[in-house]
Amino acid sequence: MGVQVSWDTAAEQPPARRAAFASMTAVAAGDKEGWLALFAADAVVEDPVGPSMFDAEGKGHHGREGISAFWDMTIANVERFEFTIRDSHAGGDEVANVGTITTFLPGGYRVDTDGVFVYRVGEDGLIRSVRAFWETERAMATARQVAE
Repeated sequence: MGVQVSWDTAAEQPPARRAAFASMTAVAAGDKEGWLALFAADAVVEDPVGPSMFDAEGKGHHGREGISAFWDMTIANVERFEFTIRDSHAGGDEVANVGTITTFLPGGYRVDTDGVFVYRVGEDGLIRSVRAFWETERAMATARQVAE
């Protein structure tokens, strides 16, 4: 997998922003174990927030086991990721990133998911929660086949 995370960051960043960047980098690299190591044992991933095809009850994926299963169900099925963060707002132990996640799927398909991606970390710098605000219908409307 080629790694592409496009984000203009300065050397010193708040812990939540550093964790978000590390998360995106691990996903782009296809590094499941490295990604899981970024999370606290009791972390929760809501991607997207609310009921979805990935989480029928909309309660999120809990703990490393649940987050690992989320990876297997979603991230593992993508050939390549590109993250473009257009803006980032840090406050306290959280950061809200505004951007687009472009996924390249089997069969030459590409989908652009615009959203707001909120990360919260603990004092140890581990991710306590990821809340991804994006709309399935809006993302799927961008699906297109691209030349390989």
